[in-house]
Amino acid sequence: MPSLFASYLRVYEPLTAFDRDRQVFWRKYAREGRALGLVDGPVKQRSAVLEALGAGWTRLPDLPDEAYVLEWGETLLVCPWNLRLRVAEAALNARDGVPSVLADAFVPPVLAGQARAIVEDWRSGAKVLEHGVPRVHEQIATWGVPLRWFVFVDLEEREIDLAAGRRTLRYRTEISKARRRAHRGVSVLRKSLGDAPITEAVEEGTRWLEEFHPRSIVELDYGGLVNLLPDDDLGGDDSPGLVAAGLSALSRGDADAASEAYEKLVDRWRGVQLLERCN
Repeated sequence: MPSLFASYLRVYEPLTAFDRDRQVFWRKYAREGRALGLVDGPVKQRSAVLEALGAGWTRLPDLPDEAYVLEWGETLLVCPWNLRLRVAEAALNARDGVPSVLADAFVPPVLAGQARAIVEDWRSGAKVLEHGVPRVHEQIATWGVPLRWFVFVDLEEREIDLAAGRRTLRYRTEISKARRRAHRGVSVLRKSLGDAPITEAVEEGTRWLEEFHPRSIVELDYGGLVNLLPDDDLGGDDSPGLVAAGLSALSRGDADAASEAYEKLVDRWRGVQLLERCN
């Protein structure tokens, strides 16, 4: 479930990326004004899942089709939530690495079976043969922003609003630009660091971006993290610039400059991570 203190990496696709039935559904959905904004959306996601689950993990809930809607120029784009799949994956993840007695108490075998069927159908069902592998349009990270996400955006693409009640900080870019940055980042990291965890993480994100329509929009949203950071920190945040500087230094073989940029970036987000421990 989405946390109140989470960041988000989203992809909005044009309606032409979906089959005919979905195009009709999402067009009507947008026309009726049913979509929630980025501030209220995560709260609705949490409440929808909690209400569907009831007092415990006794069944896999039926959740309505919802999405974020974005108008980019004259193009209507949507970012589906895929809540039912998320709940199924959460149910299976809750059992991982836990003794069977405890796993069955948290997620009963019947529910786990339902969850496994939904995930397997999502990835290998009959619909895949007809429409291709379904896409998960939103990634979520709690108590921070994964450093690899900053590879995909540019500091000049920042949108910030510090007004009370609608505090937001996000980056939006065309997916073609995000892909170029991602491929460039992977190339630099692989040449400089080899098969390091950061290289594999950026490479995984690059593969994820390749799943979407070429006219999609990528959004990095600080979400509820803006409520943990003072205005001065948000206004002065240049995390994408530090990542770009670090990659540029690596490409030049300047390890000291790359380390300096990395240390600044880690130090910038250390305070938020410490808040998680306090919580």
